[in-house]
Amino acid sequence: MKTPHPTWLLAFEAAARYGSFTAAATELNLTAAAVSQHIRLLEKHVGARLFERLPRGVALTDIGQAYAQPVRQSFAELQRATDGLFARPSRRVVRVRASITWAALILAPRLADFRQAHPEIDIQLSTFVWSDRFEAGNSDVDIRWGHGDWPEGAVQLLAHESAIVVCHPADTAWLAGHRDIRDFPFACLHHVIGFETEWQRLSDHFGLALPAPPQRARYDSSLLALWAMTTGGGAMIVLESFARPFLDSGQLVAPLPHRVPISGAHYMVQADGAGRNDAVQTFCRWAAALYPA
Repeated sequence: MKTPHPTWLLAFEAAARYGSFTAAATELNLTAAAVSQHIRLLEKHVGARLFERLPRGVALTDIGQAYAQPVRQSFAELQRATDGLFARPSRRVVRVRASITWAALILAPRLADFRQAHPEIDIQLSTFVWSDRFEAGNSDVDIRWGHGDWPEGAVQLLAHESAIVVCHPADTAWLAGHRDIRDFPFACLHHVIGFETEWQRLSDHFGLALPAPPQRARYDSSLLALWAMTTGGGAMIVLESFARPFLDSGQLVAPLPHRVPISGAHYMVQADGAGRNDAVQTFCRWAAALYPA
């Protein structure tokens, strides 16, 4: 048997739901006579009476009741598919890109606070190792490391920071009798690619004449280097904000008071046109407050 005409099924489903041809006609913007005609054609097509005509309204027959349920489910499934594929989203989405370290250690742990304050806005977070431009509309806001000299949109400084020396707690036994960094038994120095000169900068800034460590390990992100440090065996110079979760958890320690000034900084960069997006501006105001003034 061929599937009945959709118009007949619409009339049947509405009449079954209301128990009235007149109410179904009002919903479908038809006349009651048209609804009655559609249902007669459906009954003829399936070869069964679907409604009992009553003095006041109509009532489903047993077979009509059995048929109404799958018809209603089919329309509901069709509505869900239509909404899912074609409906304009009522929620607002802000697409944010950042380095994997900043995203994992600074932003992601605080996103629950943003959701609580702004439940109407969804954050779509992605990461990069290094980026200096927007690509094909894949981001509304970038968090970049550099000097703020990008040509796109609005560029806002988040914070100037210092870097500190961190190591595993087991590597600090030497502190019992020493406090000079030159006495630190460095077996290995962990570096982030692109920042290999920080050890020399520390030495020069404080006039320490530090020896070069015998071994070096290199990573493409501070996050990887910090996790590698948690197993012991070396030291690292890293932004204090990145080190803070590891220091607070006791996985790493900062054994020395030296703080190395860093020339670069984290900036928030908005894509062209993002200034007209209220949701983007809400996120930017919130993200700027992550760093105390």
